[in-house]
Parts: sequence; C-alpha cells; structure tokens
Amino acid sequence: MSELAGRRALVTGASRGIGAAIALALAEKGADVAITYERSADRAAEVVRAVEAKGRRAVAIQADSADAAAVTRSVGEAVAALGGLDILVNNAGIARGGPLAEMALADIDALLAVNVRAVVLASQAAISHLGEGGRIISIGSCLAERVPYPGVTVYSMTKSALLAFNRGLARELGPRGITVNLVQPGSTDTDMNPADGAMADGQRAMTALGHYGRPEDIAAAVAFLAGPAARQITGTALTVDGGANA
Repeated sequence: MSELAGRRALVTGASRGIGAAIALALAEKGADVAITYERSADRAAEVVRAVEAKGRRAVAIQADSADAAAVTRSVGEAVAALGGLDILVNNAGIARGGPLAEMALADIDALLAVNVRAVVLASQAAISHLGEGGRIISIGSCLAERVPYPGVTVYSMTKSALLAFNRGLARELGPRGITVNLVQPGSTDTDMNPADGAMADGQRAMTALGHYGRPEDIAAAVAFLAGPAARQITGTALTVDGGANA
C-alpha cells in the first residue's frame, strides 16, 4: 500500500515496542520515517534497517525525551534528514507507579517531562514544518479516562493532560488543514507491561476481550489516523484497549 507515499514521519521513542511497530506500519504504507531513541542505539538501528527493507528512507536520532532541548533538536534533525515533515507521532512515554504519598519528586518530574512536556515541545517544534494534510498523533492511555486500580495517579494525570492538549491544538491547527488526534492504548504486550508480567492476569480480566493487545494493534490505529481516510477526524481520542473502559 502506498497511501502515505511521499510523506515524512517522525516517531519518538521508537527503538522498540509500540514505537517500533508504528514506524514499520507507516513505512509499510509508504512513508519515510525518522525515529528517536534514548539509549538503545542497536535496537534503533534494527528499526532503521527494517524500514529500509520496505524501500523507505529511515534515520535514527538520539534524543532523551526528558531533555527539553533534545526534543526540540530532534524535530529539526528529522526535518533535515527527510527534507520536511508531514506526520509527528508523539510516542515516547514512561510509567512510574506507587501511592502518591510515597512518590519521589524525581519520579513525578520525570513523568511530567516525558509524558507531557515532550509532547508539547515536539508538537511546537513541528508546527512550522507541517502543511495542509499534516498530522500530529500522540499516544496516551486508557487510564486517562478511567483509573480502575490505585498506584497510577500521577501517570494517569499525565495522560489525561494529553486529552486537553489534543483538543486545544486541534482547534489551533484546524484552519491550516492539520489534524491532531490521540490514540489511547490499554494493556499492550511490551517490555514495559508484558502479557506474562506479575499484574497481567488482573489487567487481562478487566478487558472485554480477555486478552492483551499487541503493538501492531496500536500501530494500525496510528496508521489509519495518519492516512487520507482520516481527513475529517481531529481533536478526538481513539481508545484501543480491548474494552477495558467499556
């Protein structure tokens, strides 16, 4: 399929898991892809090779999403490498849990820096490069709208912030023909939340479908929102959680 032929995408935090699946899904549809990674240079190189194997251009950019300057720099480097930017996918995110009364300030700051500030700054840096038909897609969480167990208060709050950011930016960029949307995964089998982990059975039991999602499920939603069939969709959140929030 080539519905994204000629389009240039940046996917943050894409050396593994959901981000890597998104990069490959966009390449499969014809996009050239830049990815960012924090430490996993070898894994990032594997993603680049996989994208190139699909006949698309790819580049890996080292950038810590907790570093504000690095976030902004990475957008500029992606534009320089690909010759422009049409699609930004804010995928990078972290999870830190525990009762609020016991959370360290460093953990709270890290959650806010990566899950919120990096999304805002990458989007801000991308705006001037996006033309009509541009896309900003961020990865949130179904926990933004329903918190079914304790210990994720701050994490859920950071993902809820993306709902308001998504709606506000959709209003700002709509007149330019740029859509802004959010994909909210539920329990997805990654190394951050493995389907055979200690809490997996409890999370699985909360879903309507009774199983974890795969990174490819989230990537499919992102690829749809990045494509021409989603031209009339903006300011919305697409929840891909197996019915956990049903």
